[in-house]
Amino acid sequence: MIVNQLDAVPHLTTAPTGPLLLLESHLLENQPRIESWFRSQFLKTPAPFYASVDLRNAGFKLAPVDTNLFPAGFNNLSSAFEGLCIQAIQSAMERIYPSATRMLLVPESHTRNLYYLESLATLQDLIGKAGFEVRLGSLLPDLEAPQTIELSSGRKIHLEPLRREGDKVGVGDFFPCVVLLNNDLSGGRPPMLEDIEQPLIPPLELGWSNRMKSEHFGHYREVTGEFADLVDIDPWLIDPLFRNCGEIDFMKREGEDCVARNAGALLNAIQKKYDEYGIAQKPYVVVKAESGTYGMGITTLHSPEEAHELNRKQRTRMSRTKEGQAVSRVIVQEGVYTFETWGNPEAVAEPVVYMIDHFVVGGFYRVHTGRGRNENLNAPGMHFEPLAFAEVCNNPDSREDPDAGKNRFYAYGVIARLALLAAARELAEHMGDEVQ
Repeated sequence: MIVNQLDAVPHLTTAPTGPLLLLESHLLENQPRIESWFRSQFLKTPAPFYASVDLRNAGFKLAPVDTNLFPAGFNNLSSAFEGLCIQAIQSAMERIYPSATRMLLVPESHTRNLYYLESLATLQDLIGKAGFEVRLGSLLPDLEAPQTIELSSGRKIHLEPLRREGDKVGVGDFFPCVVLLNNDLSGGRPPMLEDIEQPLIPPLELGWSNRMKSEHFGHYREVTGEFADLVDIDPWLIDPLFRNCGEIDFMKREGEDCVARNAGALLNAIQKKYDEYGIAQKPYVVVKAESGTYGMGITTLHSPEEAHELNRKQRTRMSRTKEGQAVSRVIVQEGVYTFETWGNPEAVAEPVVYMIDHFVVGGFYRVHTGRGRNENLNAPGMHFEPLAFAEVCNNPDSREDPDAGKNRFYAYGVIARLALLAAARELAEHMGDEVQ
């Protein structure tokens, strides 16, 4: 069961005027047009099965900074949205495989991460409540027999070794209609899942062994250009500028000039937008590994010179991502401040929005007491549980202020769906007509 959490909205520590208020007002005024546009877009380009989007709210800009197509964290969603999740799973499966009755869920292999296992238990429970028989097929190489793990919530998960017969995969004598990946494939594409007969969602091509962040944000730029024309806003208000670098080796200090050059160009472009809107903050950029997640392979620069000043510890941190994968390419992305804070003493917070099919099904705030407004919050010391979204993200109220809780949640949902649409186009580009 999804845990209940406090209904709360972090305080936005900026004046309720300026570009963001203009953006939120435009979204409210154009809601019918926006929803119609989304419907037409997702009919043309179906959404991935699920996704989560990390947003940053600077008070003058609201933009995604990461889109995860193999999301964890389902245990952090409000129990009030369980029905939305179940209905969205049913809708997605009706589109992908209407006759499906059984599903195999292939999880990450880090069985020591109890937070992830709680998310996995929640996801399995939601799929079961949506009307599917679901079992867990693990890729753990040393798992030779079924293993039951007891969780602190009182629930249990039952991992079984994944096996293959011919062109099908399953566990024991259970060979499902559909295989759902909740493994981001940072360690590569498992041979056992190559060329299987069953529908595999999301496809292997969207794992981090293939996917590039610059490709995603390239699609996002196109999407936001179209959307900005629709609602008559400056696309920069919702789009983080970015540039990408070719081959790089942080330990050998090869490719630093490329990072410095792109950081300098990006900082100048950001400063021009800050000057245009009268923003007094200091621009910064975030250097990220082109592939990977879990907040690894990330550093912040405020000047191009800092690219040459990384110490050995910083270069070591930048050289590897999840599962020890080497970083050979990076994206240099506009840094988006977060001016949402929570608690006393104040801790910075950022919203994370969850979607199944093309529906927003909830979200929560990632909170960090030890990080600043211009730092990555997806790091040790973060927590989620105190801040579940208090309202659904599709129920704005034009009678209230644009920054009222439900209206802010609606703005989150709009921007997250723009990122989802970018991911849908990314998927279509990889798969041609075989969109899932």
